[in-house]
Amino acid sequence: MPSQIHTAVTFDTTTTTFSTEAGPTLPAGLAAYPTSFENWSGETTVDTLWGCSVSSPDDVVALANWAYENSYRLRPRGHSHNWSPLTLAPGTGDRVLLVDTTNGLNAIAVNDGPLPSVTAQAGASMEDVLGALEQHGYGLAHHPAPGDITVGGALAIGGHGTAIPAAGETRSLGGTFGSLSNLMLSMTAVVWDAARDMYVLRTFARTDPEAGALAVHLGRAFITEVTLRAAVNSRIRCQSRMDIPAVELFAEPGCPARTFDSFLNESGRVEAIWFPFTAYPWLKVWTNTPHRPGSSREVHAPFNYPFSDQLSPRLTWLLKRIQTGVPWLAPAFGKICWASAVAGLAATKGWDLWGWAKNTTLYVRPSTLRYTANGYAILCRRGDVQRVIHEFVTYYQSKVTEYHGRQRYPINGPVEIRVTGLDQPDDVGIEGAQPVLLSPIRPRPDHPEWDCAVWLDILTFPPTPSAAQFYRVMEQWCLANYSGDYASLRVEWSKGWGYTDEAAWSDAEMLDIAVPSSLSDGQPVGQRFADAQAILNDLDPHRIYSSPLLNRLLG
Repeated sequence: MPSQIHTAVTFDTTTTTFSTEAGPTLPAGLAAYPTSFENWSGETTVDTLWGCSVSSPDDVVALANWAYENSYRLRPRGHSHNWSPLTLAPGTGDRVLLVDTTNGLNAIAVNDGPLPSVTAQAGASMEDVLGALEQHGYGLAHHPAPGDITVGGALAIGGHGTAIPAAGETRSLGGTFGSLSNLMLSMTAVVWDAARDMYVLRTFARTDPEAGALAVHLGRAFITEVTLRAAVNSRIRCQSRMDIPAVELFAEPGCPARTFDSFLNESGRVEAIWFPFTAYPWLKVWTNTPHRPGSSREVHAPFNYPFSDQLSPRLTWLLKRIQTGVPWLAPAFGKICWASAVAGLAATKGWDLWGWAKNTTLYVRPSTLRYTANGYAILCRRGDVQRVIHEFVTYYQSKVTEYHGRQRYPINGPVEIRVTGLDQPDDVGIEGAQPVLLSPIRPRPDHPEWDCAVWLDILTFPPTPSAAQFYRVMEQWCLANYSGDYASLRVEWSKGWGYTDEAAWSDAEMLDIAVPSSLSDGQPVGQRFADAQAILNDLDPHRIYSSPLLNRLLG
C-alpha cells in the first residue's frame, strides 16, 4: 500500500494562488512535514524544507538508510542556537531532511555511583540535563550560558562556559575546566557498517579511536545518545560589577589594579561584557561559595537578568534605525544598553546572586538580543591571560576609533571575554581516553605551558555595513599577533570566522590552510585534522550528514 503523500501549501499574496509540492515518502511510522530553518542571528535562513520528528534511535537508523537510498541529506535539528552554517547554508534546502530531535529524542538518566555520570539523548536541552543532575546532587564545572541548546548541538561544536582554577583550587573529581565534549565517556551514533552495507547504531567508548573525532564532530555525524562525567554540585555566587573602567580591567599585565586577571585569581570564573562606546564593562564573577553571604540574594531558578531579554521602546527604536540604514546611532545604542543593564541589576537585585550552580550560570534566553558574533579561542599560558586581553582590547579600540573617524560604525554590540581550561583527556578518569581532535581548546603537546584559552567575541547586529570587513581586520591581526611561542589562535566553530571583506566562512586561506593547521600543528601522527576528517568520512562515506561548509572543511 502506498504511504501517505504529504503536501506543502504556500499562499502567494501577489497572485492570490496556491502552489503545492509533494513531500518525500519516509519509512513506515515517520511523516515529513513542511518547515523552515533560521539560525540564532537570522543570517542563515531556508524557507522551504521538509522536516521530520524522531522518537527513538531506531527512527534515526531508518532515516539514515532511507537518505542513503534516496540521495538525501539528514541534518539534525535542535534549538538552532548557532551562528555558523554548519547545519545548512542559506537557501540550500533541496533534498535535505531536517530531523527534529527535541520532541522525542530527549530522555535523561542520571547514573549514581562513585564516578557519577548522566546519559542524555541528543535532543535533551542543557537546562533539563543540568536540572536532572541537580536533583541528584551533581553538576558541571561550567557550560554554555543558554539553556535552550541541545546536548547534541553543544557537543558538536565543543560548547563551553568560563572557568579555570582559582588560586589554590583543585579540580573536583569528574569535573573539567575544558569543554563539555571533554566529559564524554561514551557516545552512540548512527554510522555506516560496510560489512552489512547499511547504517547502524554503534556505541563508542571514550577509549575507542573514533571517539576523538566524534566528541566534536561539527554536525558531520548523527549522535543519538551520550554519557557525560558529572561532579558534585556546587553553590555558586555571581557578583556583577559595573564600576571598574575598561582601562583598569583590561590594563597591561602587572598593573596593581582591579584587572581581569586579579578576579581570575580570586574566583576562576569571570566574564566581561563590554558595550560599545562605553567606559565600564559589565563584569560577572562566579565564586564557589558553600554558604549564602549576607549580601547575596538566593535564586531558585536560572535566567535572573530579565532586563536583558526585553528591549525598552527607546532601544527598540534605535535598533530598527540601525538595521535600516542609520548605523551612526551605534554609540547611543551602546550607552543606553549599558544604562539599562545598570538599572535592571538594581531593580531586580541582581548585583549579588547565590544558588545552585545552574541557577547562577544559565542566563541567556531565546528572547535575548540576537547579535551575530565572531569567535576565537587563544591558547596561552595562564600567566599571559592579561596580556592577551590587553593587546586585543587595545587593538580593537584603535580600530573602532579609526572607523569612527571615517563615520563608519560596523560594531554595535558588546565585546565578550571568557577564559577556560583546555580539554585534558585525563580529566574523565579513564585510562586511554582519546583526545578531542577537533576541539578549539585541545592542548598542544609541543607547548605544554599553554594551559588555558581566552575566548574573544565581538558582537554586532546583522546586517551592519562594513561589519565583515571589520571582522576580517580583527581576524588577520589576531592570527598574526597570537603566534609563535607566545600563543595560538583557533576558531570557535559555532561563531563567525574565515572573513573576507564581504562575508564570514568564505576566506579560502582560513578554510583550507589556517583552520586545519591550527588543529594539526604540534599534534602526534594519527591525531591531526586530517585524521579526524578520515574518521568522520569513514563513519559516513556517503556524506548524508553534510552541508556546503562541511563539504569544504571535511570533504
